[in-house]
Amino acid sequence: VTSPGIDLAQTVRWKDGIVHKLTGGVAALLKKNGVHVVPGWAHIIDGKTVEVRRQGANADAEPQRISCEHLLLAPGSLAVALPSMPFGGRVISSTEALAPEVLQQRLVVVGAGYIGLALGTAYRKLGAEVSVVEALDRVLPAYDEELTKPVLASLRRQGAQLLLGHTVQGLNAKGDAVRVRNATGEESELPADQVLVAIGRRPRTQGWGFEGLMLDMKGPAVQIDDQCRTSMRNVWAIGDLTGEPMLAHRAMAQGEMVAEIIAGRPRHFVPAAIPAVCFTDPEVVVVGQTPPQAAQAGLDCIHALFPFAANGRAMTLESTDGFVRVVARRDNHLIVGWQAVGQGVSELSVAFSHSIEMGARLEDVAGTIHAHPTLGEAVQEAALRALGHALHI
Repeated sequence: VTSPGIDLAQTVRWKDGIVHKLTGGVAALLKKNGVHVVPGWAHIIDGKTVEVRRQGANADAEPQRISCEHLLLAPGSLAVALPSMPFGGRVISSTEALAPEVLQQRLVVVGAGYIGLALGTAYRKLGAEVSVVEALDRVLPAYDEELTKPVLASLRRQGAQLLLGHTVQGLNAKGDAVRVRNATGEESELPADQVLVAIGRRPRTQGWGFEGLMLDMKGPAVQIDDQCRTSMRNVWAIGDLTGEPMLAHRAMAQGEMVAEIIAGRPRHFVPAAIPAVCFTDPEVVVVGQTPPQAAQAGLDCIHALFPFAANGRAMTLESTDGFVRVVARRDNHLIVGWQAVGQGVSELSVAFSHSIEMGARLEDVAGTIHAHPTLGEAVQEAALRALGHALHI
């Protein structure tokens, strides 16, 4: 076939269309279930009262006061900015990176965490020259090195420039390059048409009267119990406002639980594990404890991995880098963790979560027939290998 090209405007419209279908579906569900939605900017008066400034055609109307028995706080989070390089102009956060109007030729990504690498990889595939700057000496520093090696190799194959062990000093005088400093103190400049700062996120606690509630805090996050109750009676908090892990599926599970508690059902938020996925290329999945985390917790564990190089489905996907790894207690073989890196492994997170939540042992997974040819076979093979009798390696 002829060499393809990217229509960026159409690509963004396609993405926005999917988002609109999803959010529109939620809006329809709210309406169907009789939920009164008030669009506007909320300001907390107290634990029982919220004042809403209306938007759109009703922007000039008097603020609306809403009284409640229960107040649920779910404002989300904001991208963290660098003091030396605040957002604005050519310096953007992940929010702006998800809706580009034009593709800038030279993108500098500050931070090699999952957000920076996922977006940096996407921009590289779209054709931009991508440079990634990370203060630590490796990518995805929150994950163990064995998991991140295939991601690092992939970034290099794609032609991304990696400056590990470098710190950002700010933009140069002209504003067209990022000043970086290596471990020995030497400074250099990275030409940049755009700079994506992806060094983390923080709970959104300003601009809506939150400080007036005087809630107990745990660092920058609201302190909650295992029912998402705050220190104020009938004031609840879920999602990013309550700190790590800042994951959408965690927030949804918390919100569902709070609704059930308010409706009178006995519930507690005590998941055995919450899956975390890095949508890099290849993908990374972590559920439960890694071998270092298990050792740090004082558990005597065994662990084993099965490489995708020996998996037929991975071969057909032309993505044999990566593996599935299982971590289990040595004494009773109870599974305490799963990790995987490879193309499409995010879909394996379901099997990982199920096995831990249901208290599976290595024998349970090893004795379960897995369909062939699938990536899921590597899950069974990892369990078999941990037991000492893998079939295909």
